[in-house]
Amino acid sequence: VQLQASGGGLVQPGGSLRLSCTASGSTRSIFGWGWYRQATGKQRELVAGISTGGSTNYADSVKGRFTISRDNAKNTEYLQMNSLKSEDTAVYYCKVNTYGGSYWGKGTLVTVSS
Repeated sequence: VQLQASGGGLVQPGGSLRLSCTASGSTRSIFGWGWYRQATGKQRELVAGISTGGSTNYADSVKGRFTISRDNAKNTEYLQMNSLKSEDTAVYYCKVNTYGGSYWGKGTLVTVSS
């Protein structure tokens, strides 16, 4: 499975961004999707996840501000990020879990700054 993420950039505090991640290859084996982030000097952390059944989970720090979704027909997941804060600045990575293992996309940088 190959993953291509996009949508990062510079945004002011309080603004919004939408990240996308499209999978190709053995996509039928995917049973879970997720977004992670890693800020400078910090460990990578789970931001949000969504299962093939549609169940979602979020880090406490983003609940109510971020929404994860997916389009099965396009093999794409999204992360809608609203009310962005400076502490959301990080490199964001998409990840999928398959019956053959987990796969990571290349990160996309999100910078929240005025």
